[in-house]
Amino acid sequence: MARAGVTPERLTAVAAELADEIGFENLTVSAVAGRFGVSVASLYSHIRNAEEVRVRVALLALAEMADAAAEALAGRSGKDALVAFADAYRTYARTHPGRYTAARMRLDPQTAQASAAIRHSQMIRSILRGYDVPEAEHDHAVRFMASIFHGFAALEASGGFAYSPGIDASWRRALDALDVTLSAWPTS
Repeated sequence: MARAGVTPERLTAVAAELADEIGFENLTVSAVAGRFGVSVASLYSHIRNAEEVRVRVALLALAEMADAAAEALAGRSGKDALVAFADAYRTYARTHPGRYTAARMRLDPQTAQASAAIRHSQMIRSILRGYDVPEAEHDHAVRFMASIFHGFAALEASGGFAYSPGIDASWRRALDALDVTLSAWPTS
């Protein structure tokens, strides 16, 4: 086992690389073992089951995305912050498609609360404060923004825009429209 260099951290990194290569939905313990050149059984000294591998990749992806978004947001506000945050998500989705899919995995509440998902929420809410969206409206606005970011990324990843030119221009228009909407956010 030591010869293969398997550690929980390396196992997670290799699983994340594989998810990007073969798709998160195709990620198996067998594929990870194959990458290390070890038997499947030998990995079970590092993980409980395949679900743990998937959760590990999801947590890694959430942390990487939060780091990228935080770096993009630094020193920005208003529309600049919105665009930087959105571009960080889209870039991550394009660069790491398997990990991006993993980041959307439904986690149990306890795991989600301990994950970088909280940082994502905090960053989005800080953007909303820059638009003076009332705190009581934040949940609705967060869901709206996530729908734009994740919806566009999912359609782009699935090839939904493959035959139409100007994808980047459409992305910019979507962010322009989101900026206008957040600037005039309706209250109940």
